[in-house]
Amino acid sequence: MNMNFNFFMNDVVATARKEAKDAGFDELTTTEDVDAAMNKEGTTLVLVNSVCGCAGGIARPAAAYALNKSETKPNHVVTVFAGQDKEATEKARSYFTGYPPSSPSFALLKDGELLTMIERHEIEGSEPIEVVQKLQEAFNQYC
Repeated sequence: MNMNFNFFMNDVVATARKEAKDAGFDELTTTEDVDAAMNKEGTTLVLVNSVCGCAGGIARPAAAYALNKSETKPNHVVTVFAGQDKEATEKARSYFTGYPPSSPSFALLKDGELLTMIERHEIEGSEPIEVVQKLQEAFNQYC
């Protein structure tokens, strides 16, 4: 039974990673990847990905739609995977000053400085279009 559960979880994780990559996010799996991404000039959207239902049913689809349909968007889009790439996720969260760990979530930074966050409590229970609108508002305000 445990082997089947591990196989199932590996499949769920692989699907979640693929959805983020297909939406255009660069995957950060090491602390060095995170530091390099955060030190890029311009605006960076970080998706803190996870295997929960609100990540798959709301956050990732909303991000893909917002990035595809918005005229104004961040210079860079990256993702870390909570619960999978733990050190990279912890490093990314170190840039989110003043916010507790939250996944899924979005952080928008400029030149490595946090501008705004969309936390799990703003995603969970929302319709995907509501999260799209929050992302687009952040893009319009900061990008």
